Amino acid sequence: MAPIDDQPFLQLHPDDDIVIARRSAPAGTAWIAADGQWQVVSRESIDLGHKMAIRPVEVGQPVRKYGQLIGYASTAIEPGEWVHLHNLGMGELKHNYEFSTEVPAPPEPITGRTFMGYRRPDGRAATRNYIGIVSTVNCSATSSARIARHFDESILSDYPNVDGVVALTHKGGCAMEFDGADHRQLARTLAGFAKHPNIAAYLVVGLGCETSQASYLANSQELVQIAIPGQEPDHLPLTMNIQDVGGVAKTVERGIEVLKEMLPEVNRAEREPIPVSELILATECGGSDGNSGVTANPALGIASDLLVAHGGTVILSEVPEIYGGEHLLTRRARTPEIGQKLLERIRWWEKYAKKFDATIDNNPSVGNKRGGLTTIYEKSLGAIAKAGSTALQDVYEYAEPVTSKGFVVMDTPGYDPPSVTGMVAGGANVVVFTTGRGSCFGCKPVPTIKVATNTPMYERMRDDMDLNAGRILDGASLSEVGQEIFEKIVAVASGEPTLSEAQGIGDEEFCPWSPGPIF
Repeated sequence: MAPIDDQPFLQLHPDDDIVIARRSAPAGTAWIAADGQWQVVSRESIDLGHKMAIRPVEVGQPVRKYGQLIGYASTAIEPGEWVHLHNLGMGELKHNYEFSTEVPAPPEPITGRTFMGYRRPDGRAATRNYIGIVSTVNCSATSSARIARHFDESILSDYPNVDGVVALTHKGGCAMEFDGADHRQLARTLAGFAKHPNIAAYLVVGLGCETSQASYLANSQELVQIAIPGQEPDHLPLTMNIQDVGGVAKTVERGIEVLKEMLPEVNRAEREPIPVSELILATECGGSDGNSGVTANPALGIASDLLVAHGGTVILSEVPEIYGGEHLLTRRARTPEIGQKLLERIRWWEKYAKKFDATIDNNPSVGNKRGGLTTIYEKSLGAIAKAGSTALQDVYEYAEPVTSKGFVVMDTPGYDPPSVTGMVAGGANVVVFTTGRGSCFGCKPVPTIKVATNTPMYERMRDDMDLNAGRILDGASLSEVGQEIFEKIVAVASGEPTLSEAQGIGDEEFCPWSPGPIF
């Protein structure tokens, strides 16, 4: 990236055909090349994060940003013109795929850093201490939510080491093939939350007649119950079915009694030093804008590299938002087989979209486009920056337990709630969520750090944004902001509340992905 000075536009790569507006620039605003020998004046107003052409591009010719293809000119483009939906389209993707040709050397190891977390009896590391109520089906969602609502601050104040009770409710759980792909994926997701280290104890609540049977979940996922000192292991029921208990009211009453017995044991947990290498970071970008790939995402990439150097794990998700940039990741794959695994997921998404007469370029969203993003290629190239620069170690299915160290990919949709749900189910114990438009997100039982891509939005939404990467547009270095994000990750993992947590956000964002048919 060219050095940032006081210019109104930013050139990201010397091969780029466009520059990015660092602030709203009226018509007549000049961009001057770094060597001072080249000047382009805007022919119209260019909003913050939007693109201005600095070279002529003929119809059908490629347009480059980050030194990479982001689309093809749909009309002739002249220097100084605004480049967006009216003159830039996807065209045909013509990548030359290479596998494991640019595998970076491992970063220099960093040792000795710890965070203050909870060490579970099985050895896993937690960043929060919750009780969970796992609803097998939408039909038990109301009962689960009512049990959770009973445990308000008046009760939890007596248990200072308990972060809360979260009802993991959703809209699915039935009308699917029994033991089919969707059923197994839902069971894997529910179990990933039940067994998550941030969930110290849990209760499974079902209806009784649904496809997603509580017994299937318990048996297929080998769920175990919390041990209460001095009591038999089966003293507390792992699962409750509304139809067996005798209705909603009785289920709520019984569920409350069960959780009352769990609380004292869960409250025994105390924070202790745990190596940073045991952090699993979920990276997510939502409500992206033209600054996402310039500020917050590459800064998060630096934080990701730091975490990998400390021995931790970083998950990049949203495979539809890797589309167009996957060729850069296949080159970084540790083995050709890992690179091919990623490419297989890309092909699956192409076929999936085609089934519904859709294209992957339905993403970017309306808000993304208003913020300056034009094509999915452009969005993806900025999105993959979150993963940093280390080798791709593995590719995981949705909600599959993540066991590798280093940078990995998980196959999730681009929609934020199911994407984060999958990563948390896979074991992520911290989330960093970058946003340019101002997404408001939390995900109990895992803390979510929000990073703004631009200063105007950060100032408007100070109650929701934990960090401002927009400072990079004002001269702060990517390295400086990346280090700031890393330090925030460690602090939040140690118990510092995020702004999402301070507002109680996160009860409604549990959203298992179900790609198959509903019968």
